[in-house]
Amino acid sequence: MLTNLHKQLLNDYQHDFPLSPRPYRDIADALGVTEDDVLTAFAELSDNHLISRIGPVIPPNHIGVSALVAMAVPEAELQTVADKVSAHPEVNHNYEREHRINLWFVVIASDNEHLQTVIEDIEQETSYPAMQLPMLNDFFIDLGFKLDLTDA
Repeated sequence: MLTNLHKQLLNDYQHDFPLSPRPYRDIADALGVTEDDVLTAFAELSDNHLISRIGPVIPPNHIGVSALVAMAVPEAELQTVADKVSAHPEVNHNYEREHRINLWFVVIASDNEHLQTVIEDIEQETSYPAMQLPMLNDFFIDLGFKLDLTDA
């Protein structure tokens, strides 16, 4: 069950997360709770798979290099392959698309050589070829949204 603190954290800190040496204390001060309360609540949200990470969204290729990559994976193997892809710390996220080329993911690395090594490693581990898709236009999609967390 979500507490009021969980709801506030989910709604109010998708954007404008404090950039300070003690951001969780800053959040706690703003919400009238303790820093430990905030840390515990975020840990609970993570443990319950309601959040997957806390971190910045950096535009592509502003720090290091990145690539959108796609693979055609048989449906029966999709979860296994997705898990192998996600095991790489350089993989930002992956998702399924309804198409023959059905597994898409973003790889971020310090330089192009490292990027290519990660993609080659994924191909070897999964036995499926990876198709790199060049970025022709940069679009920003705001991944934050207001949640309706009222009790029903």
